[in-house]
Amino acid sequence: MKFTAAGDIIIQRRIQDDFVGFEELVPFIKQGDARFFNLETTINYEGECNSSQLSGGTYIRTNPEVLEDIKNFGFNMTSFNNNHAMDFSVGGFLKTLEYVNKSGFLHSGAGHNLAEASAPKYLETNAGRVALIAVNTNFSPDMLAGEQTPRVPGRPGINGLRLDSYVELPKEDLEVIKRIAKETNINASKEITRAEGYYPELADNEAEFGEMKFVEGKKSRFVRHVNKKDMERVEKAIYEAKLQADYIIVSVHSHQLTGDKKENPADFLEEFAHACIDMGAHAIVGHGPHLLRPIEVYKGCPIFYSLGDFVLQLYNIELAPEEFFEKYGLSAATSTVHELLKKRSKDFTVGLMTDKRMFQAVIPLWETKDNKLVSLKLMPVEAAMEGNKSEIGLPRRSDGYEICEYLNKMCEPYGTRVLREEDGILRVEWEEK
Repeated sequence: MKFTAAGDIIIQRRIQDDFVGFEELVPFIKQGDARFFNLETTINYEGECNSSQLSGGTYIRTNPEVLEDIKNFGFNMTSFNNNHAMDFSVGGFLKTLEYVNKSGFLHSGAGHNLAEASAPKYLETNAGRVALIAVNTNFSPDMLAGEQTPRVPGRPGINGLRLDSYVELPKEDLEVIKRIAKETNINASKEITRAEGYYPELADNEAEFGEMKFVEGKKSRFVRHVNKKDMERVEKAIYEAKLQADYIIVSVHSHQLTGDKKENPADFLEEFAHACIDMGAHAIVGHGPHLLRPIEVYKGCPIFYSLGDFVLQLYNIELAPEEFFEKYGLSAATSTVHELLKKRSKDFTVGLMTDKRMFQAVIPLWETKDNKLVSLKLMPVEAAMEGNKSEIGLPRRSDGYEICEYLNKMCEPYGTRVLREEDGILRVEWEEK
């Protein structure tokens, strides 16, 4: 079987029919039997839905017709399980669900309840049946879909991966945290509630400071693990898909990082990707941080920690709620979106739309035999950062030199190597793990 995929499609407007990028990219994308992308926007008409109090960073909304433009690239499966899924509240989420269903794109990761959002969805192809499971580690608690019970309907939302996190500290530093917490009474209310039986007792080697938990350890470090219950739900979905599908893809939307570089995948994400493959998944397709991250091959299965932005149109929002204006000291009654974005970006000098890394991406084309990777190629893609407004943020084929060098540096620790062929396509070699 063959597969292609793209990362974030942050689309806010129609794409012209004769856009040259279609001609450059479609033949490569359509080589895949399954062709995935991450839909990072809400789909609803102006005035159709209320906004949420908070957004995924920018309130993103566009009209349903753009789904036809995305379809023109050749994709056939998607997920909108990302941090923007509830930008326009539950109404916007349900409209997005409705319009994506009508579009014909197979999708996973969002639903009317948790069972629906977490269930594998299946794409029928002549080469085999492909399962898609989609998860997200960046979401506010209200975005998580709810379980259906015999008497209470489920809550619409996304299939989220919660993180159990704490800071590990040497004993002497832990004692400092305990002392400051006691002196400031920052935990007083919680301690009263704990004494009333509503919170579990803390062990002697644990401390809390507000919402942050600390645990005694040998060195100072920030520790994160995927919530056990959420991990069990993913495992159940993979187990179910093993009966129904020939090939299982897990889509992961995740912004978290390790260290101080955005290119570094979070340690828990590596653990999660490996665990999914151990359970029976065959490919992990990551997106979210708006740039490229390493590629790893684990037990003959590809892990794309982030494919970058395929479409990036953050300057094309046409409306925003009052909360967004107020955040920057403005008002929707007297200010325009132009003023809002200009102020947020410090006169268009900072932000995603000014960082070249956010405009670089790859489209992987991988082929499998007996569900193991036999070849992996990458189409280098670079979106326009300047020029005609109609083309800014839209993908075009790149010569690949800079992207090849960029990827090689980050892939080296993972035992993968990227080589540029004469035709500009990148070929990936890997060490067996």
